[in-house]
Amino acid sequence: MSDFADIVIVGAGHGGAAAAAQLRQNKFEGSIVVVGDEADLPYERPPLSKDYFSGDKSFDRILIRPESFWTDRNIEMRLKTRVTAIDPATKRVTFEDSGSLGYGTLIWATGGAPRKLPIAGSDLKGVYTVRNRSDSDDMVGHLPSVKNVVVIGGGYIGLEAAAVLRKFDRKVVLLEALDRILARVAGPDLSKFYQDEHVAHGVDLRTNVAIESIEGADGHVTGVKLKSGEVIPADMVIVGIGIIPAVQPLLEAGAEGGNGVNIDSKCRTSLPDVFAIGDCAAYAAKFAGGTVMRVESVQNAHDQAALVAKIIMGQDVHYDAVPWFWSDQYDLKLQTIGLSTGYDQTVTRGDPKTRSFSVVYLKSGKVIALDCVNAPRDYMAGRKLVVDGVAADPAKLADPAVALKDLAVPA
Repeated sequence: MSDFADIVIVGAGHGGAAAAAQLRQNKFEGSIVVVGDEADLPYERPPLSKDYFSGDKSFDRILIRPESFWTDRNIEMRLKTRVTAIDPATKRVTFEDSGSLGYGTLIWATGGAPRKLPIAGSDLKGVYTVRNRSDSDDMVGHLPSVKNVVVIGGGYIGLEAAAVLRKFDRKVVLLEALDRILARVAGPDLSKFYQDEHVAHGVDLRTNVAIESIEGADGHVTGVKLKSGEVIPADMVIVGIGIIPAVQPLLEAGAEGGNGVNIDSKCRTSLPDVFAIGDCAAYAAKFAGGTVMRVESVQNAHDQAALVAKIIMGQDVHYDAVPWFWSDQYDLKLQTIGLSTGYDQTVTRGDPKTRSFSVVYLKSGKVIALDCVNAPRDYMAGRKLVVDGVAADPAKLADPAVALKDLAVPA
C-alpha cells in the first residue's frame, strides 16, 4: 500500500464517491485513494430515514456503486480510517490509528457529524441520530421492543423518521423548539400542510417546546422531560437537529472557515491544492443572492464533485448549479428547486387539500424557489423560472390552468 496518491479524497459519501468516479470518467490516469471512516463502501444517505429504515430497500440497493466498479477503475478504498490532521506544507494527511498519506491534490468531502443535544441523558441507550448505516440498523434492531418514540427536531430527518414509525404503528411524539416545523427551509404554508398531515397520521406534534433532559433507568432511555415539567414516555428517542460540519483538521491546518470550510467558485479552500465539496463546504451561493452558506443536499455534493474533476483536468469552470432537494413522507413527494432564503412573497399554486400543489417563493418580484408536493410538472417547469430569475405575475403563478413553462421568459 503506497504512502502517496496523486488524488486523496477524504470522505466516502456522495461527494467523495462522485469525485473519484468523475475523475476516471474525465480520463484522469493517476492514483486515487478514497479514505472513509465507515466499514462500508459508499452508499446513499437519504434512504437511512426513509426506505432503508422502513425495510423497503436492502443495503445492496443503496450502494452507490458495486465493489467491482471501484476495483475495475483502480480506485483504492481505505475504509475504517479517520483523518485527524493535515500538513499543507508537506502535503500529507495523518490517520487516527497510525500512519499518514501524501497527496498531490486533496479533496475534502467529509460531510458532518450529527448535532447532539447538550442536555443530561443524551448519551443513554435508545437515543439515536440518523447519519450512517449503523444508526439505522441499530434503530431497526431495537424497534420490535419499542412502543413509544419521541422524535426531537421538525426538519426533514425527523419528519421522515416519524412517517416511517407511524407506518410501523408506533406511538410518535415529535418535538420542535421553534414555532413551526421546517422553519429553516420552507415558508409557513408548507409547514402548516406537513404539520396537518403528520397530525392526521397520528403523530403528536408539538412546537415551541423546550426540553430539560432525557430520563433513563439502567442506562436506557425511559422518557423526555420538558421544561414545563411534563415527562413524555419514550422507549426510543431520535434526534434530528442538524449536523456539525467535519472540517476541524482543515481549520487547524489554517484553512479559512467557521460553519464549514470556505471555498471559492472553483471549490478551492485557502490551502494550496485542497478542495472541499458537499455538506461541509461554505460558498457564496448564487441562488441565495451571494450569501455564504453550506447547502446540504446530494445534488450539491455531486455537482461540486463533477466540477472539481473538471478543474483537475484543466477545465476553467465555476460552480453555479441551482440547488434541489426532495423528501418522501407517507405518500407525499416533496421536490424543491432553488433556495427560498430571503423571500418576500409566496404564492400557493393549487389547493393543498388535494395533496398536490406548489408554493412559489419570490424576492423583489422574481421567482427564487418552489416547493412542489406531488406536483412533478411544476417542479420540472419551475426549474427554468428559478434559473432565469423570471419576474412572473403572481396571479398567473397561482392559476394551475396557466402552465409554468409559458411563464419562463427571463426578466
